[in-house]
Amino acid sequence: MSQTINVAFVQQFEDNVHTLAQQMASKFRGTVREKSVTAKYDHFERIGAVEMVKRTTRHGNTPLIDTPHSRRRLLLDDFEVADLVDKQDEIRLLISPASEYAQNFARALNRRFDDSVIAAFNADSVAVDESDATSAITLASFLSAAHIIVHGSVGLTVAKLRSAKKLLDNQDVEGDDRYFATSPDGIEDLLATTEVTSSDYNTVKALSRGEVDTFLGFKFIMTTRLPKASTTRTCFAWQKAGIGVGIGKDMATRISERDDKSYATQVYSSMTLGATRIEEARVVAVEITE
Repeated sequence: MSQTINVAFVQQFEDNVHTLAQQMASKFRGTVREKSVTAKYDHFERIGAVEMVKRTTRHGNTPLIDTPHSRRRLLLDDFEVADLVDKQDEIRLLISPASEYAQNFARALNRRFDDSVIAAFNADSVAVDESDATSAITLASFLSAAHIIVHGSVGLTVAKLRSAKKLLDNQDVEGDDRYFATSPDGIEDLLATTEVTSSDYNTVKALSRGEVDTFLGFKFIMTTRLPKASTTRTCFAWQKAGIGVGIGKDMATRISERDDKSYATQVYSSMTLGATRIEEARVVAVEITE
């Protein structure tokens, strides 16, 4: 049972519950690859590039080129939350807050989805070879950490955005479904930068007002949940296929009576999911100073 519910007991016939400011919907759903998983763990299969060979003779043997296969392992975690509403609480409140609890839990699950995606950007991914042996792959190990743009004691600049775009372009990453996650400070930094051309500045102003959401080919996502160490915030640019999420059980909520708790109403929500970086070439970490 919520130990603070008594603060909501009615004095003048309250008929609603106010939800405190919080992130409501998921900001990262639809920006990554998703798949259903029915096992303890699953894999995202990867196929590497092959090159054509020149035909030099008539009636020659068909050239067989080995297609490189690799895989990244996806581990699932279970998440849950619950609370109780006593019958006596409902009398004093004149309403049942169970539905509000359920909505509040759904928001928590949405944030949990985002946190799993954000963690996968920079966490070690698990590579699996032909013998099922595993190894940890870091983002920094790719191209000698070229895909990590250091903060340089400055915030988010258009130059950093252009560098992120160039890094993806140099790896022949598709131009479609590119995203950039940054903090509110990052958007503010862009507005204050002196190197922005007039057209860039107008676009950034529209971006900050929510009138547009795309700049330099990136669809922007503003979030307060990106990792921060001291004054260094890590933002991320990525292409959709670079991050994978496996969902064992999507968001589910049950509201039921608990006879072992004096028939209080229990609100319960759960979700099972895991996220991993599928390919380092499609992810760029961009550090900014806040």
